[in-house]
Amino acid sequence: MPCLTCEILYCLDNEVCVCIYKLSWSSFKQPSDALILGKIKNVDCVLLARHGRQHTIMPSNVNYRANIWALREEGCTHLLVTTACGSLREEIQPGDIVIIDQFIDRTTKRSQTLYDGQPTSPPGVCHIPMAEPFCNKTREVLVEVARSLGVKCHVRGTMLTIEGPRFSSRAESLMFRQWGADVINMTTVPEAVLAKEAGLCYASIAMATDYDCWKEHEEAVCVDNVLKTMKENANKASSILLTAIPQISQMDWAQTINTLKSMAQSSVMIPKH
Repeated sequence: MPCLTCEILYCLDNEVCVCIYKLSWSSFKQPSDALILGKIKNVDCVLLARHGRQHTIMPSNVNYRANIWALREEGCTHLLVTTACGSLREEIQPGDIVIIDQFIDRTTKRSQTLYDGQPTSPPGVCHIPMAEPFCNKTREVLVEVARSLGVKCHVRGTMLTIEGPRFSSRAESLMFRQWGADVINMTTVPEAVLAKEAGLCYASIAMATDYDCWKEHEEAVCVDNVLKTMKENANKASSILLTAIPQISQMDWAQTINTLKSMAQSSVMIPKH
């Protein structure tokens, strides 16, 4: 069952049939908002607003662990997420879509594991491999769908995640370019890491809204411009999701899911008593 953690949730509301709002609670406390359960194109789906449906939760305060835990407990196998981002490359223009395949972590305040040693958390210490942070099979579906719809799509890219909520300084933006980052946001980490620990197929549609602030003769990123481009991009991302979801549901994912779950389980070290 796919799950969507969306910046464009409102665009999909009308596509959900048999809609149920479900409040969730776990040892990681409450997720960002109520889970929306229903069917999209006759496929069971769960929608969750990462920042809350009114966008009231800043990136540092998103309860990523509760979100991932709630979605896994609901039976989700895939996480198809959208994220606004700044472009660090000339060729990635505002309005473009990037199906990212790597990340660089510059966050500082976030819990990055479900195995935190607390009495109510899963036991052990998890050293999850992160060489391939995203599900490549799911990414391939998103790329193929975007191309079939005529959406300008970059088939790979490295996301640099900053702590936020502030935007980068120009010196930082230029440094991130030198590091090899292609786009920049505030949410991919720890979301991708936790999804990997949970054994879920995770893929992200990154929507470029601006050129951050590295271009001296280009208007620097600001909230107004981000929202304007996000509104223009929303239909592209929702079209990709609405086409990809039924395709994903018809594919055989048994080996992929088993591999992810096996990796997650074998990454946990539990002390012998």
